[in-house]
Amino acid sequence: MSHSSEMPQVPINPHTVTAAEVVPGDLLALTQAQAEQRQWCVVMHTLPESPETIRVTLRPPLGGPDRDEVLERGQQVVVAGRRVDAAAVPSVSSPRLDAVTFRDGDRVTRLRAVDPEGVEVTYQRRWGVWHQDLDAVAAGGAETVSDDVVRGWAADADHEGYVVRHHARPARETVPAAPRRVVVTGLGAITPLGVGADELWQGLLDGRHGIRELEDEEFDGLPVRVAGRVPVDPASLLPRAAARRMNRAAQMAVLAAREAWADAGFTAGGTVESGLDPERVGVSLGAILGDASILVGGDRKLREKGPRGVSPLTTPMTVPSQAAAQVSLDLHITGEARTVTSACASGTEAIGEAIDRIRYGRVDVALAGGAEAVVTPAIMASFSAMRALSDLGLEDGDSPSRPFAKDRAGFVNGEGAGLLVLESEEHALARGARIYCEAAGWGLSADAHHMAAPDPSGSGVALALRRAVRDAGGHVVDVVHVNAHATATVEGDLAEAGALRAVLGQPGVPVTALKGHLGHLQGAAGGVEAVAAALTLRHGVVPPTVGCAEVDEAIGLDVVTGKPRPLPGEGDLVLSNSFGFGGHNAVLALRRVNQ
Repeated sequence: MSHSSEMPQVPINPHTVTAAEVVPGDLLALTQAQAEQRQWCVVMHTLPESPETIRVTLRPPLGGPDRDEVLERGQQVVVAGRRVDAAAVPSVSSPRLDAVTFRDGDRVTRLRAVDPEGVEVTYQRRWGVWHQDLDAVAAGGAETVSDDVVRGWAADADHEGYVVRHHARPARETVPAAPRRVVVTGLGAITPLGVGADELWQGLLDGRHGIRELEDEEFDGLPVRVAGRVPVDPASLLPRAAARRMNRAAQMAVLAAREAWADAGFTAGGTVESGLDPERVGVSLGAILGDASILVGGDRKLREKGPRGVSPLTTPMTVPSQAAAQVSLDLHITGEARTVTSACASGTEAIGEAIDRIRYGRVDVALAGGAEAVVTPAIMASFSAMRALSDLGLEDGDSPSRPFAKDRAGFVNGEGAGLLVLESEEHALARGARIYCEAAGWGLSADAHHMAAPDPSGSGVALALRRAVRDAGGHVVDVVHVNAHATATVEGDLAEAGALRAVLGQPGVPVTALKGHLGHLQGAAGGVEAVAAALTLRHGVVPPTVGCAEVDEAIGLDVVTGKPRPLPGEGDLVLSNSFGFGGHNAVLALRRVNQ
């Protein structure tokens, strides 16, 4: 009802006439002030009341109730110079909403009916609040009102010249062809905080970090000698024969996959032992290099011992797809084994790819995440040459990786693996699985700005954030927490913060960053941080950001520091961000579920 369909769109030209000159169809304002405030009515009928007066029936031009006014014949009134078909103006009255029970998803429309050019405004209820625009939280431009205000609008509508309508949330219909819902049922991790998702979670809550001095002789002479290394040799946790055929990243991936598999309630050994069709299960892992040491070691042996000194396993153990292949072999998964390589966004993008494979019926179950082992002298030297690594030490007991902090000085290289078991919801429910959360959606974008530096505008990051929320079927008002990428580089943290403010508002929702605990796990970062995001939803607790003693004022976010904080109750989406060299941006959206 934005305009009456019969309303002629010609300019309003107010001029004064006497009441005796008024005829049905005139747009009338009783005073000049009303005309200036665009408070017009359509003359529906005129009737002589007495020799000196006329009874005029008036109705708002965009619809509303009638009212009568008795005017002196010589009384000065204002007409608009625009004629209206009075029969086309609807007679409506706004019902009171005092007894209506509002629900999230309801809509209310409000139209200033006395303005011939009035535009209907729609408000939608979400998390107990009415929003004029669910996706315009940024910059504080979207109006929000309470239930009481909406009821007040309806109660005063007829008197104030408005038309207010309540539209109840439609009943949800089952659409057989709709994409399947995907849920998280298992978690596994091996990180600088220890072996297992429990060690990771407890270390995050305790505010501990796993960054260590690199004491091996091969790191002597490097300008930076601290990194986030896994505190145990992963090969020692696997059978010796199997470990010898895996690179370090693959060893960690297999250990995390086994944990996630068992955590999801499946039987040790793999798909067949668990009663699953191997063809309906997939693997999707992210990696940049996988294990950079294998190729370096092969080259060293070639120079020291000649061609016969190079192992025949060098090539298969060098490729980034080694981790996905080894997980597939270990659990007898034949549906697919994909590897995603998109710099430091690899792990998150791999999870997103797995979500889509399940959504659209290609597989029913997937192990997804990332694994990386690139704490090697050459990689460390390269990052140092880029001036990307933090030169802060461990002497003060604080983490040298300081996301969002005023004194941040660069990232700390790290390694690890983090995997999730994803399933279609019906598959998980049919076997009575415990569900951590819904893997609701994901978003990608590219900066197209620079090979190594982030776009300072943050526009590419903002696009990925919006796409993830949209893909999850949500709105920005649904976002309750962000697990930030935040590597502790000066430019990177500012770009991400700017994008978060642009999308979620300032200061927005609680934000935490885990690289102070772990260092930057490269292609594995998205997998490990997704595990943490799922546990945040499961336990309703946001871990603190380690290393951030004083938040940089330019960040402008609600960074959780010091101690854990309860996850806000209003909202259900958690976003996990990953961004990589070359402008790769990936954002995962996880949704809280009630079981």
